[in-house]
Amino acid sequence: MSTTLGFGPELRRLRQEAGLTLTEFSVALNYDKGHLSKVERGERFASPELARRCDAFLGANGELQRLVVRPGTDSHTAETPAPPSLWLVGRRAVLSAGTGALIDLGLKLGGQASFAADPLLPSLRAQFDQLRKLGQSTAPKVLLPLLETQTRMVAGLAADTPSATRAPALLLASRFAEFTGWMAQEAGDSDAALGWTGEAAELARAGGDPYLGSYALVRRALVTLYGGDAAGTVALARRAQSDELPPRIRGLAAQREAQGHALVGDERECLRSLDRARELLDSDDARSGAEPVIGTTNVSHPAAMTTGWCLHDLGRPKAATEVLDRECRRLPPHALRTRARYGFRRSLAHAASGEVEHACTIARELLGVLPTVPSATVNSDVRRLARELSRFRNSRAVRDLQPALAQVLAPAHG
Repeated sequence: MSTTLGFGPELRRLRQEAGLTLTEFSVALNYDKGHLSKVERGERFASPELARRCDAFLGANGELQRLVVRPGTDSHTAETPAPPSLWLVGRRAVLSAGTGALIDLGLKLGGQASFAADPLLPSLRAQFDQLRKLGQSTAPKVLLPLLETQTRMVAGLAADTPSATRAPALLLASRFAEFTGWMAQEAGDSDAALGWTGEAAELARAGGDPYLGSYALVRRALVTLYGGDAAGTVALARRAQSDELPPRIRGLAAQREAQGHALVGDERECLRSLDRARELLDSDDARSGAEPVIGTTNVSHPAAMTTGWCLHDLGRPKAATEVLDRECRRLPPHALRTRARYGFRRSLAHAASGEVEHACTIARELLGVLPTVPSATVNSDVRRLARELSRFRNSRAVRDLQPALAQVLAPAHG
């Protein structure tokens, strides 16, 4: 393929090579013929969504997407650590001094622990499970202060425990820290998310688990994914797939790599990564791994759900709807945050397939849930959905949905 042409002329060349008229092409893509004509003539810019769809339909293997100029992002790359967040109490000292400082801070802020952690571990573990469940139905900013305090408290208890029995408390503290990082990302603070994720890796290492540090790479790759940095996402995910790592971590990393490949339209590498993820996550070793379970506990078939996610980014929305419809039906009713995350991706795929009324029906139900579980990451798909639906302004369903969409996307005040 020639890379000297701009997107519009290259699109026209590929369309004509495929023997398609502009009318046939517009019907196949479910896009306005006049808009496509202006894009081919260079009078309109192509959106990333349109580029993905053209790429997939014409079999361009990501080349058309590479011709679309993408705005720069502030996402952190695989080589650049994030600075600490200033709003976290003691965060700067913790990040500079490492796990020892977090344990000291736990002793000061988590209560003057003068007893061993061992007898408390079962109740603390139960509390962790409850907080994870609460995260499915509570605003992240409400949970964050409690999660930060609990992480410090458990780490502080570990410091006062005899060395022979200290490891389980440190490992539990690491899971608290990892979940705190996820809630920070959901609250829209990527710096804090990366900081807490790094702290989780240090605590796990101190507790004798060298593997959670690799899962931290998968979590960092999620930040770069939502920042639109496909290369950084793939690079981080690949670093978490060495053979000595547990199958579940490698499987989750393979899923993240697939999402990175899908962002740039590399279908072959995406599907190859998904096959690897499916094999690893379905293995007996992955299913019988350590508790608490790393990664999602609400998606019964993670690789299948991620396949639906990726198919949309690969410009194959119809195929995406078939997978997402099936997998979303399997989500538990209480998992509001997870239902919103994959439900909006499902709505987006239906809209891209031209099933506008169905897309609006799905979105309307989910928009009622979002105030309960606000999510900076889910909002990225809500914005994409609003752009996709804006092509169908004559639809009554779209017009009726617009006020609710606008309210969710409006900047928060106060």
